[in-house]
Amino acid sequence: MTLNEADSPVAGPSRSAWIAAARGRFLEALPTDRQADGARRFDRAGEALVDRLASLYGQREDFAEWLGALCQALGTLAAVRPRDLAALDSRRESQPDWFIEQRMLGYSAYVDRFGGTLAGVAGRIPHLARLGVDYLHLLPFLRARSGDSDGGFAVASFDEVDPAYGSMADLDALTTQLREAGISLCSDLVLNHVADDHAWARAAIAGDADKRAFFHVFADHAQTDAYEATLGEVFPQAAPGNFTHVPAMGGWVWTTFYPFQWDLNYAHPPVFAEMAQAMLRLANHGVEVFRLDSAPFLWKRPGTNCLNQPEVHVVLAALRACAALVAPGVLLKAEAIVPVEQVMPYFGEGERRGQECQLAYHSGLMASAWAALAEGDAALPRQLLAGTPATPPGTGWITYVRCHDDIVWNVLRPLVESAGGEFNERIGRAAAFLEGRVPGSFARGAAFQAGDDDAIHGSNGMAAALVGLPDDPHVAPDPAAVRRFVLMHALALWVGAVPLLYMGDELGQGNNVEPADRARIAADGRWLQRPHLSAAAMEALEQQRGVPATTFAALRALVAARRRPGFPAREAVQVVDAGHPGLLALRRGPDALALFHFGREPVTVDLTALGLPTEARGAITSGVDDTGNLRTLTPWATLWIFPERESDHA
Repeated sequence: MTLNEADSPVAGPSRSAWIAAARGRFLEALPTDRQADGARRFDRAGEALVDRLASLYGQREDFAEWLGALCQALGTLAAVRPRDLAALDSRRESQPDWFIEQRMLGYSAYVDRFGGTLAGVAGRIPHLARLGVDYLHLLPFLRARSGDSDGGFAVASFDEVDPAYGSMADLDALTTQLREAGISLCSDLVLNHVADDHAWARAAIAGDADKRAFFHVFADHAQTDAYEATLGEVFPQAAPGNFTHVPAMGGWVWTTFYPFQWDLNYAHPPVFAEMAQAMLRLANHGVEVFRLDSAPFLWKRPGTNCLNQPEVHVVLAALRACAALVAPGVLLKAEAIVPVEQVMPYFGEGERRGQECQLAYHSGLMASAWAALAEGDAALPRQLLAGTPATPPGTGWITYVRCHDDIVWNVLRPLVESAGGEFNERIGRAAAFLEGRVPGSFARGAAFQAGDDDAIHGSNGMAAALVGLPDDPHVAPDPAAVRRFVLMHALALWVGAVPLLYMGDELGQGNNVEPADRARIAADGRWLQRPHLSAAAMEALEQQRGVPATTFAALRALVAARRRPGFPAREAVQVVDAGHPGLLALRRGPDALALFHFGREPVTVDLTALGLPTEARGAITSGVDDTGNLRTLTPWATLWIFPERESDHA
């Protein structure tokens, strides 16, 4: 099937009949006291849902029956949505960009590494509140396959918490406590695949024809070879290829990531219905944000790389419409680690503009900032941000310095090549610097999944290790390393709608050197940035000593400045020519300016030449002589300036 990218609504009597029947099935599942709200929501989002699904599946003879059953299931989920969550929905519906105006701060962590269990995570809420966090992304905590599970991303059940972390009752308790603290919980929704021991996979193996259709299965190896000719590889060393021979399935199963993760077939309508309901059941347990893992891979088409196909965006827009019917306070976040021009469609384009995901990762900013730090030159982030369009109203970027994954260098390939550079040569030098393979480098990272000595795939390492902070939390840090730490995080907090901190970065925690994880690190280098939250670092923070006291205070100052009323949260970011290769100058609106100095020599800046008054005061100054119109920035300095308001001093 080929989809017109505009996915124009199906016209004629069929469309009218589908919409009327879907509306009736949705409303009949609601109790009387929720039908008025249900009717209002369906009239706002229901037609879009029908149009999206009709463009994908409307040619099927059973479409009307399937659509009606789905809408009745959505109505049932809306009917049992807890009252406090329904009230939260209503408040957020009245201000759709609430998460932008709130100037949220995110925090990402693994349950076992951060708190041990969901109950242990609840015990960390005071730590998060002290930092200023109001958005907590817990990496996969649902029941994963036994044995290797790709860090929990091989999900065996969407309706059970992994027993090692607790129970669904523990999830309910945690989301309640987080809401009381003003913190929204974000959960991964792994859309592309399930574990090979998921109930759907087990039923397929047992001969269930419908469940077999949930997956891509090929009896002929020649078919898989034809696809492989145009496919890339996610893990070229650990899991080469995209198909796995499964004798019990009588052929080859599509497995983009690992052999134990079976790709789902979204051309089969029940797959969409099951995934939409799984998402909304979790929403009814209090999950407020869904990170749509591996979103670009959802639709397969021969002769392509099977990434970012037009149908992917229709699927996500349909998921958004489902959420609007059942849990309109919920946010969808696209995990599309691709060049920025390929990310923009995840906010919705054309008639879907602003109707797909509210949030998306700006992975290009993260990678370009690390390259700039390695090069001592701000050319790449300057070029990237100058070419990044404004997002639609009510949407925004997730920005971050580090995460559980590697620095994916390929997101910069179009940027480097458009500037006339040779990608492997230029980015290879930056990666080598961050991996400590260049004389004079301050970084302690490691290469990830390079297919050969000349390939550039990714780099690993905690932020503290990459900027050169010491491993010992009790040691007084080098001021230059602290400036580099502030520089990287200040850029993320200035640009993002929701900047996201990674677990342990607030403590300046270094690479994972735990003896129990050596085998894991050897098998998958991303475990280098997955240490347990350090008890020694937490103790140093409480004692106001060493690296943790310094990094925590620096981040709190950035968060506090960003939350001041004068910070222009709704204004778009614009690049300004500051006249120096190492200097990245960014405006937000007419009166707010930030300077990020990636250069390795001091530079003096005339604020009046940049359109700011001589008396402009810095909201954030790190490594800056903050007097008069001439400001001297030391290497890796940061300066934020924006207008003060009376309430800033309240």
